[in-house]
Amino acid sequence: MAHLRSRRVRALAVPLGLALTASLGFLPNAATAATPETTAVTADGPLLSYVVNTTPGHATVGKVKKAIARAGGKVITAHEQIGVIVVHSANPGFAAAVRTVHGVQSAGATRTAPMKATGTTDIGKPQKVELPKAQLKAAGAAAAANGKEPLEPLQWDIAAIKADKAAKVNPGSRNVTVAVIDTGVDDTHPDLRPNFSARQSANCVGGVADTSKGAWRPYDPETDYHGTHVAGTIAAARNGVGVAGVAPGVKFSAIKVSEPKTRMFYAESVVCAFVFAADHGVQVTNNSYYVDPWMFNCKDDADQAAILDAVGRAAKYAQRKGAVNVAAAGNSNLDLGADKVVDTGSPNDSTPVTRSVSPKTCWDVPTQVPGTVTVAATGSHQLKSGYSNYGLGQIDVAAPGGDSAQVPELPAKNGNILSTMPGGDWAYLAGTSMASPHVAGVATLLKSVHPKASPQEIQWLLKQQADNPGCPTGAASCTGTKHVNSHFGYGIVNALNAVRK
Repeated sequence: MAHLRSRRVRALAVPLGLALTASLGFLPNAATAATPETTAVTADGPLLSYVVNTTPGHATVGKVKKAIARAGGKVITAHEQIGVIVVHSANPGFAAAVRTVHGVQSAGATRTAPMKATGTTDIGKPQKVELPKAQLKAAGAAAAANGKEPLEPLQWDIAAIKADKAAKVNPGSRNVTVAVIDTGVDDTHPDLRPNFSARQSANCVGGVADTSKGAWRPYDPETDYHGTHVAGTIAAARNGVGVAGVAPGVKFSAIKVSEPKTRMFYAESVVCAFVFAADHGVQVTNNSYYVDPWMFNCKDDADQAAILDAVGRAAKYAQRKGAVNVAAAGNSNLDLGADKVVDTGSPNDSTPVTRSVSPKTCWDVPTQVPGTVTVAATGSHQLKSGYSNYGLGQIDVAAPGGDSAQVPELPAKNGNILSTMPGGDWAYLAGTSMASPHVAGVATLLKSVHPKASPQEIQWLLKQQADNPGCPTGAASCTGTKHVNSHFGYGIVNALNAVRK
């Protein structure tokens, strides 16, 4: 199949849709003992957003805030518990100046272009097909007779991980919430409304949580549908409408982090999302994206290292508070276990350059952040999806993400993943974006059965209960053993095992 470029959100183009009318840081302490003298600063550069990472605590953060002001920065918010400060500045020398401040461990710009709309993404719009009411009614009646949701016969992925059988044993607990950190979610969708938690939802775009009613919804339902699709895969209710989620009994929240129009996922927004989720009792987070503008953040680049440090601190904070972080591996068919990979799309908010990077020192964030469950995608034939990243020692588990080249048995027909869309619609999408929520759903089932289990224990159970098909014959990119390999990690997750064992 043709090579498909990785997306900011980890979904691929839609071939078919349905619209129905019915220590905290990861860097060594880099601060010097000096505090810069008060000097005149310029403000003639582009207005950029920065993360300034300090020793956590009110006292240190307070002192650094004063230094930030002297360096021409405006503090937008400060997460004192993890030592991450979000700053705006038009001083081209801001980052260099603040890095010399006592207590600052790293600092850098989170973007390479000024803070304004720069374009739109290239995911594309779903192709929607209207189903006549009579046909919908007939499909619903037939499915109901078999104890299924009206569109569930088209969801080959639900049966592939035995989520249909799991729902009969334990559909998940109302005491468990998974946060969909994404482009926002249409919580008014009839398949999603029953399981939505407004109390645990927010708009984190820009780095400050807005919890006003509806702030978590997509900016543009026609283009910002990604988060709604992800939410349906995890927790669409079994209510006689549309599709079934992997964990139809759990709650989900929406934490919007994508910029309007550009749909960029910047570090300050993602940091806000992890901290908000942790402070509001979320047990699982789903992360079907990479943090813009760098597909890989290299530790030897000061700006990229600061992004890695800030997001790493926030993700670790969520883990310490009891959350399991699940993330998509990416859609570039790259070996994340290789010594070198080629990144041709970064920075994606200005002018990309081709660079050779090592995934060992240049990390995909949050996918490669320690403690994160990294998910590869499979198709209906239990083979790695052609676009999915892989890598021995990098992939934890795999799950259905869709692959149009792997055609499922009838009546499904379409090899991609069917789920909810804004405005009460349903559509197919493919990508590791679609694989990750399957794993997040299984993680919520495990948490439902084992409410006192730690994030590390849940991750171990995901691996231990997975089914590994082993390396396919002739697949040179698949290395490892029957039990752990580069395509599937420990295997394809199993929802039935999660509620039985």
